[in-house]
Amino acid sequence: VIPTNLRSEVLQVLHESHVGVVRMKALNRSYVWWPGIDSEIEGLAKGCSGCQRVQHAPKCSPLHPWEWPSTPWQHIHVDFAGPFIGMMFLVIIDAHSKWPEVIIMHSKTTTSKTVEALRTVFARNGLPEKLVSDNGPQFTAEEFQLFLKKNGVKHVTSAPYHPTTNGLAERFIQTMKQSLTSMKEEDLDSTQTKLSKFLMKYRNTPHSTTGETPVYYLSPKLIP
Repeated sequence: VIPTNLRSEVLQVLHESHVGVVRMKALNRSYVWWPGIDSEIEGLAKGCSGCQRVQHAPKCSPLHPWEWPSTPWQHIHVDFAGPFIGMMFLVIIDAHSKWPEVIIMHSKTTTSKTVEALRTVFARNGLPEKLVSDNGPQFTAEEFQLFLKKNGVKHVTSAPYHPTTNGLAERFIQTMKQSLTSMKEEDLDSTQTKLSKFLMKYRNTPHSTTGETPVYYLSPKLIP
């Protein structure tokens, strides 16, 4: 139980990434508690225009029913977000843990830059068995196909006119955009710092699909 004199500060930490009332409550239940905290979170979110946009954003289409992978980083979803706040972002989501990786690409989304970014992520997290993407030119280029083939990664592209095949990445992108847009209005941090704050919260908040935090599946120690 958090002492009364520290509760305001804790609420601000929960709120700083503007993830909306549902995710704030999920995050709070994993780490802190005091009588009436849910009501205080609701009041804080109601007074915040950024959180209201998250709560009232249009709902995403239902996800394509992929089979849940048995291990982390076995099956990943990849997509680009942007142009957004003047930048492009490469988004990678692990289908097992829902762990996200996001690389700021600025305006350089060539196939070579995409392969370079993925090579860095694979060096850190390991090679997946399957990669799902849309049919964007970066992902269908011969250079990209050769990179995956050399590394033994199966490539699956989403069906035209059926974007929910890659809906896991698209849902995350919507959440990320809403959070970064809200933070943009009120602080002077760099985009990378704002992104890092958002990822810290997202990775440590129980996911609605698994009931666990993404970090739970990748590390036995919760990040504070």
